[in-house]
Amino acid sequence: MKRILILVALVGIAGVAGIVRSHTKAGDFDKFVSRNAAEDTREEIRQSYELAPGASVEIGNINGSIKIETSDSRTAEVLIERRAVSQEALTRRKISVEADANNLRIHGEKGDVGFFERFFGKNPSERITLKLPRQIALHTKGVNGALIVSDIDGPVDVRGVNGKVQISSFSGAGEFKGINGNMSVGVKQVGSQGLELGGINGNIELQLVDKLDADIDIHGINGSVIEDLSDVTLDRTKHGKYTGRIGNGGSPINAKGINGNIRFTRSPVAVETESATAGDKSKE
Repeated sequence: MKRILILVALVGIAGVAGIVRSHTKAGDFDKFVSRNAAEDTREEIRQSYELAPGASVEIGNINGSIKIETSDSRTAEVLIERRAVSQEALTRRKISVEADANNLRIHGEKGDVGFFERFFGKNPSERITLKLPRQIALHTKGVNGALIVSDIDGPVDVRGVNGKVQISSFSGAGEFKGINGNMSVGVKQVGSQGLELGGINGNIELQLVDKLDADIDIHGINGSVIEDLSDVTLDRTKHGKYTGRIGNGGSPINAKGINGNIRFTRSPVAVETESATAGDKSKE
């Protein structure tokens, strides 16, 4: 009797499974499988724009690395390389580029895809390479990759980066928050709004130019503060809290919530200038 009941149950389960399968859209499932089985697909976006001095450059929600080279030109050259397992997978995300004389905005956003692709598909990746004027204001937010930037004559605002951050130099206000990676930033001048560092999981190197004036306030750091420069003075009031100044003091450099070391070093540009000056004096 038990064997008969078990056999009846198995037959019932098989029947239900057959009904479910008969109502499933086979086209969607085959389409999903074929996308995963396809070869890599690549796409390039190349554009150029003219930007006015001091233009705002905003880059956000990028799944990949960003590299920015600057010069005295007023032309912005944009190269976006996208890669996915198939052409259809590229549609999971799209990259929009908007520009006028005073603004350049590059932003990633969700594409219009079906049910299976939305929940089970693999996101495409991006690699962005920009050639920009040196006089810009840079804003980045939501970058899943490294951010490498050369010299900027303007402020920077960097948030939500999952990768290393390297900026040769900037001038003006600076804000770096929510970074999961090591940082190396050249500081030519600190604007009146100051330099803010917060929520950083990695070591920080601040490369200072000569004759920079700023006040230092560091608290909530799980690491050490290292400096061996004659124009930097620091006092450790208690564990994880440091105060001090650079030069004669001035605009604030504030850091909190740092899981790593902070090191103050001399900017390579300043070192080269000092070496050249010393060489000229020796010839005299």
